[in-house]
Amino acid sequence: MTEVAFHTGIANPLDYACRLLRKAYRSGARVAVHGEPALLDRLDQALWTFEPLEFVPHIVLPRDAGDVRRLAMTPIVLVKGAATVPAECRIGVSLAGHPVDDVAAYDRLIAIVGLDPEHREAGRQRWREYERAGHAVSHVAKPAGEPG
Repeated sequence: MTEVAFHTGIANPLDYACRLLRKAYRSGARVAVHGEPALLDRLDQALWTFEPLEFVPHIVLPRDAGDVRRLAMTPIVLVKGAATVPAECRIGVSLAGHPVDDVAAYDRLIAIVGLDPEHREAGRQRWREYERAGHAVSHVAKPAGEPG
């Protein structure tokens, strides 16, 4: 079963995701990121600009799915809708307000939960769904304002 870690108390989920993805990229991991299309568009831009002189290599699916060579070489995959995630992505990150449909495809899923009461309630519901499905669920509390 998939290990699902909920990172809660995140003041700025987009910035937190950028830092988490930079760390994953530096460690050599392949990561798929799930979220609402508009949020993934913002993340796409942020991965180019969140730190001066840095860039986190990423690709957006399904937009870039036709570039097979680049898809095979890119460590971070932003997944919009029901796009097929490369099997090499063994870690998932969720910025979505709903459970990731293919959670069992990952060894580990990190669910980022912001401070907004709506985000927290959606996180609680996802926790219950993942737990009911038999996944190992854990909690990582971050103090408000603390970087990833």
